[in-house]
Amino acid sequence: MSGPVISRRGALAGVAAAGAALALPGSASAAPHYPNPLARQRADPHITRHADGFYYFTATVPEYDRIVLRRARALRDLTTAPEVELWRRHETGEMGGHIWAPEMHHIDGRWYVYFAAGRSENPFDIRMYVLENDDPDPFAGTWCEKGRIVTAWDTFSLDASTFALGGARYLVWAQREPGIDNNSNLYIARMSSPWSIEGQPVRLSSPTLEWETRGYAVNEAPAVIQRNGRVFMTYSASATDSNYCLGLLTARADGDLLDPASWTKSPGPVFTSNDATGQYGPGHNSFTVAEDGRTDVLVYHARPYEEIEGDPLFDPNRHTRAQPFGWTPEGTPDFGVPVADSP
Repeated sequence: MSGPVISRRGALAGVAAAGAALALPGSASAAPHYPNPLARQRADPHITRHADGFYYFTATVPEYDRIVLRRARALRDLTTAPEVELWRRHETGEMGGHIWAPEMHHIDGRWYVYFAAGRSENPFDIRMYVLENDDPDPFAGTWCEKGRIVTAWDTFSLDASTFALGGARYLVWAQREPGIDNNSNLYIARMSSPWSIEGQPVRLSSPTLEWETRGYAVNEAPAVIQRNGRVFMTYSASATDSNYCLGLLTARADGDLLDPASWTKSPGPVFTSNDATGQYGPGHNSFTVAEDGRTDVLVYHARPYEEIEGDPLFDPNRHTRAQPFGWTPEGTPDFGVPVADSP
């Protein structure tokens, strides 16, 4: 990396350290420690804590061929929890290519997995799909294919996530829009069912800033956390090497989430590679809560080295990591820096 990037990382580390000192009670300073990596060679991690007391963990596997799931009553125990295959890609045709970024959500008494899949003849021709399981136990029952999430354009689309607010359920995702010269933008729409949207998608963000366009012009992997009367949406930007980082969109919870003007983009990245801790390309995060039920936890992937030979997508060592984070006195998230490896 160039000198200015290293300097920027150092400056961000200093800001993060200062912010941590100002964190609100119950923040990262009082939080438990988690082993990192939490899971090796598991990218795009999604961890959710369900009402049954279990943490459920799914992620992209380096073979890009299946959807897996683990569960444990403690976050740290996900490291050694047995892993089960929920679904495998098709032999041919649709959903027969690369399988990326699964997320599992519990909606109206049923389990849903949102994921991206390519075609067997073109593994990178990615679209978004949904699986459903009506069994209370996601390790039991049958996972049924609900089909593809249809959007306004039949183009590269991925990283579907969902959240509810004010009696409405929303889908957020990344997609390449015809006529825009970049890799992907961020979109939001109301959902008419757990596998379909209604109305015209609204573009919330495009990669226009310098730190969003390193290697590739990317906004992807939206993840939502609601706190302090606001909706915070992290997203990942730039190429999937050491340039990968998190940005942040913010909206008032009582605002119109389908109005792009309701959202404010952070001018700089909020979570980046860190030379001091030896973690590179942190991104594609999700949020969960610690065992105490009050400390927020950032779940993400990163690599323990900066230099990559060949296409980063075929470097398998994006490892799942977890670390508590706090909130500033202004009520905004303070993610700090990616923590160093530790047992």
